[in-house]
Amino acid sequence: MTTAPAVSTPRRSTATLRALPWIGPALVLIAAIVAFPAAYMIWTSTRTLTSYGQDEGSAGIANYRTLFGRSELPSVLVHTVVWVVAVVLITLVLSAALAQFLNKDFPGRTAVRLAVLVPWAASVVMTTTVFAYMLDPDVGIANRFLVDIGVLHRGFGFTKEAGPAFLVAIGVAVFVSIPFTTYTILAGLQSIPAELHEAGRVDGAGAWQRYRYLTLPQLRPAIAVAAIINIINVFNSLPILQVLTGSIAGFAADTTTTLTFKLIQQDQRLDTAAALSVLNFVLIAVIIVIYVKLVRPAGEEAR
Repeated sequence: MTTAPAVSTPRRSTATLRALPWIGPALVLIAAIVAFPAAYMIWTSTRTLTSYGQDEGSAGIANYRTLFGRSELPSVLVHTVVWVVAVVLITLVLSAALAQFLNKDFPGRTAVRLAVLVPWAASVVMTTTVFAYMLDPDVGIANRFLVDIGVLHRGFGFTKEAGPAFLVAIGVAVFVSIPFTTYTILAGLQSIPAELHEAGRVDGAGAWQRYRYLTLPQLRPAIAVAAIINIINVFNSLPILQVLTGSIAGFAADTTTTLTFKLIQQDQRLDTAAALSVLNFVLIAVIIVIYVKLVRPAGEEAR
């Protein structure tokens, strides 16, 4: 068995040069909306800025020293990890089950599919505010229902304390993340040939075996895309946490994103906030690289 000759470096260089007129505009766009803002953010994190944004000169790594010297940073980082992992994992599990259901043929399937899109189409701030009012200890309909059926003696402040409010925020984030994730996985399910499942059924594989050994490997790319986009969105999510936990004193329910907001709005430390933004950027990049390595298809590992 003969192997194909390796492509020489000059050939690759020539092919790249020929492709430049076609990919050039895309590269310019990427540089304008991604590379430049990222570089400017890093540069800003090394400057001394007033509360009005006036640049007073170089600060070196002083902003990073200030950031890592803040006593709340370790707990905020832990909250961020819990927030991202919980929301993304729960969303993926529920969306996979919902996508499997929506992939079936049943009366009213189109209406159900459209209904799933509602949380995605609605404003995140509005959706979160609705949940906040529902859970209000005095006028919330959810609290009133729990009191009426005897579960609670009086309304409970689900969004008034750090722990419960953080859990509610996770639930709301899952609720608004499910539509996109479900449709991404559903698209992956519909791309799987029916013959594959039929062959597994003929070979005697049960429903769980077919899903585990036939469906899941085929869904790997769809799940990877959904997970990466969710990680980015959830990591940088501000509206949900700001509405539900923004009024809680201290940092017991903060993530790195809400801490950045507080550094700007409350402390007016734009330079320290810039350093935290860089830390956020690095953390996201590391998480995505690790995730991509873990979900890389087996055929690509030897490349």
